[in-house]
Amino acid sequence: MNRAYKFRIYPNKEQENLLSRTFGCCRLLYNVMLSDKKKAYQETGKMLKNTPAMYKKEYPFLKEVDSLALANVQLHLEQAYRNFFRNPSTGFPKFKSKHKSQNSYTTNVVNGNIVLEDGKLKLPKLGRVRIKQHREIPEGYRLKSVTVSREPSGKYYASLLYEYDCGENQAMEGTYEGGSILGIDYAMHGMAVFSDEMEETNPGYLRQAEGKLAREQRRLSHCQKGSSNYRKQKKKVALCHEKVKNQRKDYIHKLSRRIADSYDAVGVEDLDMKAMSRCLHFGKSVMDNSYGMFRDILTYKLEEQGKKLVKVARFYPSSKRCSRCGKVKKELKLSERIYRCECGNVMDRDKNAAVNIREEARRMLTA
Repeated sequence: MNRAYKFRIYPNKEQENLLSRTFGCCRLLYNVMLSDKKKAYQETGKMLKNTPAMYKKEYPFLKEVDSLALANVQLHLEQAYRNFFRNPSTGFPKFKSKHKSQNSYTTNVVNGNIVLEDGKLKLPKLGRVRIKQHREIPEGYRLKSVTVSREPSGKYYASLLYEYDCGENQAMEGTYEGGSILGIDYAMHGMAVFSDEMEETNPGYLRQAEGKLAREQRRLSHCQKGSSNYRKQKKKVALCHEKVKNQRKDYIHKLSRRIADSYDAVGVEDLDMKAMSRCLHFGKSVMDNSYGMFRDILTYKLEEQGKKLVKVARFYPSSKRCSRCGKVKKELKLSERIYRCECGNVMDRDKNAAVNIREEARRMLTA
């Protein structure tokens, strides 16, 4: 299996200049290769097989940056084409914008050209750059590639992709026999409700920061675009958004780690979060809720330990079914937050759904 570690790096002025040129060269090469592919297909009806080497004579400055970064541009473009032909709903590959696209590039490990040691990360063309390594890399992990990125706030990060042997985890898969299971039901307020006594409240970090964000964005709108004050204010807005993102990820990682360490399996609803964000004007609340990100992070943490995440069908009547007697109500309004059954069961609607999801996940595991 592969696992990535993201660390912050601190390049000097010369290294920052080279990184900016590398980002620009990768973006230029991607756009030129995509343009040539489109023209060749319109003229001949065949797919053009172009490589970065074909453009170095026309654009000699491409020789100044890492050649492996340019090679990965070709791979990313080909992957975008494959994704489109496999599933056209993903959209045809688009040109990268200088102002909207993410500034990043990927380079691969070849003959020990990338080394992490003594608080420094050695990268091709860039040399040794200072890195904040906040955690140790386990022994036996093999470095495969590094992705260098620059955030809108101006901070630089390096994502190191490692490969490791997962033989022990694979051996654990499929060994579930009556272990502990946690049922999780999505909730608009608080992100999720759990079948066990685990009270967690998502603070809604975006809602908390809305006042400050509005002030900073209002000041940005009063600045002349392209001026020095505009760039400074734009960085302040980016820092506000970055803080919200980091707070949200920190909360999700800590909660998912506690669940993955405490339970043998977890049952969740197979919800389409993107579709939910588009209905009933819940877009901002659903995105700030970050339940989809929580589910993805919990999945890989469970898999690393050989545990299971079970997705219950989205049309399973978890809210309408009584968790005590099993009777299903024909109608249940969204405004009814307390579930009342003829058998005398009275409990919170979301808690009842979480218990039903847990029992359905148990049935699916033992079937």
